[in-house]
Amino acid sequence: MKENKQKLEKKILDLVNSPSELKKLTIEELEKLSDELRSELIDVVSKTGGHLGAGLGVIELTIALHYVFNTPEDKLIWDVGHQAYPHKILTGRRKKMQTLRKKNGLSGFLKRTESKFDHFGAGHSSTSISSALGIAVARDKLRKKFNVIAVIGDGAMSAGMAYEAMNNAGNINTNMIIILNDNDMSIAPAVGALSNYLSNVVSSRPFNTVRETAKQMMEFFPEELSKTAKKAEDLARNLLNKGESTIFSQMGMFYLGPVDGHDVKSMVKILENLKDGPIEGPVLLHVVTEKGKGHPFSKVSEEKYHAVSKFNLVSGDSVKSNSNVPTYTSVFSDTLCDIAENDEKIIAITAAMPSGTGLNNFKKRFYDRFYDVGIAEQHAVTFAAGLAVEGFKPFVAIYSTFLQRAYDQVIHDVVIQKLPVRFMLDRAGLVGADGATHAGSFDLAYLSCLPNVVIMAPSNENELSKMVFTASKYNDGPIFCRYPRGEAVGLKIEEKLEKLKIGKGKILKKGNQIAVLSVGTMLKSVLQSCEFLDNDGYSMTIADARFVKPIDYEMLENLFLNHQALLIVEEGAQGGFSSHCLSYLSKNNFLGQKSTFVKCLTLPDKFQDHGSQDNQLNEANLDDEGILKELKNIISILKIVPKYKKQNSFSDSKRSY
Repeated sequence: MKENKQKLEKKILDLVNSPSELKKLTIEELEKLSDELRSELIDVVSKTGGHLGAGLGVIELTIALHYVFNTPEDKLIWDVGHQAYPHKILTGRRKKMQTLRKKNGLSGFLKRTESKFDHFGAGHSSTSISSALGIAVARDKLRKKFNVIAVIGDGAMSAGMAYEAMNNAGNINTNMIIILNDNDMSIAPAVGALSNYLSNVVSSRPFNTVRETAKQMMEFFPEELSKTAKKAEDLARNLLNKGESTIFSQMGMFYLGPVDGHDVKSMVKILENLKDGPIEGPVLLHVVTEKGKGHPFSKVSEEKYHAVSKFNLVSGDSVKSNSNVPTYTSVFSDTLCDIAENDEKIIAITAAMPSGTGLNNFKKRFYDRFYDVGIAEQHAVTFAAGLAVEGFKPFVAIYSTFLQRAYDQVIHDVVIQKLPVRFMLDRAGLVGADGATHAGSFDLAYLSCLPNVVIMAPSNENELSKMVFTASKYNDGPIFCRYPRGEAVGLKIEEKLEKLKIGKGKILKKGNQIAVLSVGTMLKSVLQSCEFLDNDGYSMTIADARFVKPIDYEMLENLFLNHQALLIVEEGAQGGFSSHCLSYLSKNNFLGQKSTFVKCLTLPDKFQDHGSQDNQLNEANLDDEGILKELKNIISILKIVPKYKKQNSFSDSKRSY
């Protein structure tokens, strides 16, 4: 008796360390488990920060999926990974959730190397249907028997890739289940309950036609609905006709829904009917949920707390930095808004990231000049190209990692036609907790190889402000500006905006022993590193490239010819700015003229795991410690001796920076 009492007092979640233990619960216990799991998720993210809203919206759906299906033998494929935190908790990773997004901890997304329950890596959206279809076809060819379920959000459905996959799935006609998690729609309670009931009946019987289904459905209505049979019949017909006429049905899907995704009992019944059920071919189950359901915040958020920083669990207030330094994102946003006040040709475009890119402020001030195209980067780029053709000034604000998805459109629709589209690449370089899938490691390499483009990289917030203004005035072709995640340097932004000379770098300090050419925000670490050597009497030149393309060749030649060593530092993959500098020096025979020692510091040739940005920069030897170590190595190799007893000019150059 005492043992039973202790068991009752214990959380149900404490009894569930894996899906196999979840299956031991009764249907009635699943509702309590849902509440406990929701509370657990809120508690975890309050300490770690991360993607909260999507996970809160799929609590019941996640429980139902693992309760019904035989995971991991049945393959559950999540889209993006934002919604997978509850999945992680239920699949043996609950104790590790406090390490979420930290160095050597759990990933904020899905990684096949992290768990046997993660069947496909997910960082960028809209990949679940394609990958699930591939797994289902492989299953058929291997003559295996297991279920394949893809979960995709309504936001991710705005990407063309999702429709390409559904079209192919309808054509192949293999058995798989696609769950559309629709968190942008609400169902009145009565309609939701009836829809759940109808979907339960439909999913359990192989009706041949919609007409036959609507006719036979009447036999299964509960008695209390018989008094309004005609109304119910009409509603059934409407719901089922809707199913037949949806785009999903036209693509060859058996469409079911919409159903209430927070009714865990109904979800279990419907999924049990679909599991190894009578319906042949792909099934699309339309589930309606509330993104951010049960969130602890008092304020309303347009994006339903998509991603949050650490927060106080009692008050719901974010734990904010004490720093008053603005982020690079906010500097871009404020500058663009100020310029747009006097330039009606400016139009802002984002791909489902209005707050992430700072364009939510632009939207408030210039609603009729703001466009959120959804998770559709390819469309965003070509849409902007069309606007540019007619003389407008489109600013496309996209994370560096997401522009990779629209590379063909960048080349074919913008660069070849030399259209003046302004690309603002946020989250360039290492991004910390979001890890390899979101790192902006490759933009310098994949953009600097393109003809007729301008690429800018600001070293601080003042430079970024100037570059946004410069982009607004540049009409000779595509122009890119890349800047990192996080806080800027802390400089006062000049009130009068200055248009920069295209392709012109900047010398911050002159010396004649070692030159350091810095790209973008690496300048801060370069300055800090050089201070030590400067004080030891070494004659250092520090230059800010400003433009990755066109390169300031005059400055590059000067740095190469007038120093014993040249160190080029960039927060980008191999093949970017420094590679083009070396190519120029080689093609123009500078490397044969003078034996200047040249070294390039780039990101390592590997995908770096998540952690803080400082952790990642240290690992890449791109923090001040790593740069100083490289400079000391150069001094040792070349046996460079100090030129002065002590230099005082560095502190002056630092102030001017």
